[in-house]
Amino acid sequence: MEAFLVNVYKLNSKVMATVKVKLRPSSVEGKAGVIYYQITHNRKTQQITTRLRVCPSDWDAYEEKLVQGAPNRSMIQDRINSDVALLRRVILDLDSCGVGYSVSDIINRYKSPQSHILTLDYMRTQVEQLRATNRLGTAKNYEKTMCSFGEFLGDVRLPLSALTEHVVTDYNAFLVQRGLVRNSVSFYMRVLRAIYNKAVRQKLIEQQHPFTEVYTGIDRTRKRAVSESIIAQLHRLELEVGTPLAFCRDMFIFSYCTRGMAFVDIAYLKKSNLQNGMICYARRKTGQLLSVRIEPSIQRIIDRYADTESPYVFPILNSLDANEAYEQYQVALNTHNRLLGRLSEMLGCGCKLTSYTSRHSWATAARNHNVPISVISQGMGHTSEQTTQIYLTMLENSVIDDANRDIVKGLN
Repeated sequence: MEAFLVNVYKLNSKVMATVKVKLRPSSVEGKAGVIYYQITHNRKTQQITTRLRVCPSDWDAYEEKLVQGAPNRSMIQDRINSDVALLRRVILDLDSCGVGYSVSDIINRYKSPQSHILTLDYMRTQVEQLRATNRLGTAKNYEKTMCSFGEFLGDVRLPLSALTEHVVTDYNAFLVQRGLVRNSVSFYMRVLRAIYNKAVRQKLIEQQHPFTEVYTGIDRTRKRAVSESIIAQLHRLELEVGTPLAFCRDMFIFSYCTRGMAFVDIAYLKKSNLQNGMICYARRKTGQLLSVRIEPSIQRIIDRYADTESPYVFPILNSLDANEAYEQYQVALNTHNRLLGRLSEMLGCGCKLTSYTSRHSWATAARNHNVPISVISQGMGHTSEQTTQIYLTMLENSVIDDANRDIVKGLN
């Protein structure tokens, strides 16, 4: 009876396929061997040869992994772990179907193109899609991250499924060693995370949360705002009409007067955006719709550069082609910041004006005029008040001292 029950158990139980990682030594002494995966199921075995090469002295055959201190250990071991995890997931999927399968079925599914999309190939696809939809700024950020991550990978062909926590932390360390500041490192991490999460949403990979150990926030940057008196001094600065410096100053003042309109939005501003005494436009960064009342100071600058031939409000762009216009914008932005540096020297205020300064300064001025942060946030087109907080500089000591004086008076 016991023998009968044992046989029934064997017939009804599922025999899980096994995966082992092995090193095939090179036929040439002293050269690295090749890592291969051995899959066994129903007493049949097949092998998958990889491109991973490891010296015998760097391989622990019993533990089936690289020894500590092996060259490129983290990168190679992550690739092995990813491949083994993928093979086991394939086996689980086949088991769950309740239908018999062979070793060849496991290998064929494992080798399917969808299972091995390379990270850089996927990033390149995302860049192309962004360009096709004219999201050129985001495309540039993605391409910049792709180039940086490609430099980090070197010759390693990393599949999306192998983008693990170890790879991300190693990339983070790579950026730090290159001398990047925390916010710059965070920029690359945020872009890479956005790409990774999109692959998850497309069900190309499973969510493994590889970014939990790296910083992806935004630190408060150094003070970029200038006082209202500096803005007024710049506005009164005597500059020859029609010169690049005068135009640069006018674009800075226009930005300040339009609640810190970003230079990119000023460049792309069209006459069709001027309606019934209002400037109505969508932020190119977020797509958020904003409207600004045209005050007399704003109208004077608009009138100064009126051109009946151009669809644009200001002579910054002259092409309607998306790629050409974006290239013109990039050149104009660089020129704008260079000229703002010269204006900073002419003011002699010890500050450095940039295209961001007008935006930060308007936010700080509004706060100093007791405008609620929620209103400032809405006026600037921010998606959260936390973003607005980054723009606001600390209150001047004199303001805090005045408030403290009122508090201390209560003790007398």
